Amino acid sequence: MTTPTNTGQPAPSKSSVRLTMLPDPPQIPDMAIQLPDIARALYTLQDHFLSRGDTVVMGNGYLCLDAGNVRGAPYPDLLVAFGMPAPAADIVASNGYTISEIGKPPDFVLEVASASTGRRDYTEKREIYSGYGVAEYWRFDRTGGQFHDAPLGGDSLLPNGSYQPIPVDTAEDGSTRGYSAVLGVELRWVAGVLRFWDPVTADYIPDLTEAKAERDAALDRVRELEAELRRERN
Repeated sequence: MTTPTNTGQPAPSKSSVRLTMLPDPPQIPDMAIQLPDIARALYTLQDHFLSRGDTVVMGNGYLCLDAGNVRGAPYPDLLVAFGMPAPAADIVASNGYTISEIGKPPDFVLEVASASTGRRDYTEKREIYSGYGVAEYWRFDRTGGQFHDAPLGGDSLLPNGSYQPIPVDTAEDGSTRGYSAVLGVELRWVAGVLRFWDPVTADYIPDLTEAKAERDAALDRVRELEAELRRERN
């Protein structure tokens, strides 16, 4: 999800914010296992927040305080940030999120569990993201807790800069859920799949496959209505 870049060159921008092009993060050995979960979450939240126009939803780029300290910085699987001073496409094209240049930390970070990064996700990275000022930090483990300390976990930032666990409940059907005040939706672990539940619509936010199916069904219905009108006119 990152793009080929030249380190140190400014990314093109349509705003007054000058973004530094960051290097490509290294690829972890089990990235292919994580990718379906990351992609599903990325496209679901991109579509959900599309109408806001001031939001960036991106994954697998560096998250750093400043471009000069990118070495050793994390590269979260997914982040969401609202109130962006630059177009989302420009931020994504810069290959990461530089807090000093954008002017604020991301509002939401998600890490998807893997064998190579799982333990660090729920230990070291909690300290890193709280130090960056990330309002909410979530973790998802499709295995149910083999790589993380729980199937689903979240933390919210307190005024003192430390994290407080977000309440997470397990339902009778085995699904696990917790509410993200930042996103205004519930994150749910459902049979090893990460889903987002919208309390406003009282339904799951459609993922890419579901959204396409809904679109196709609507187009089919439009075609049926058009055919009915033609028959009535004839």
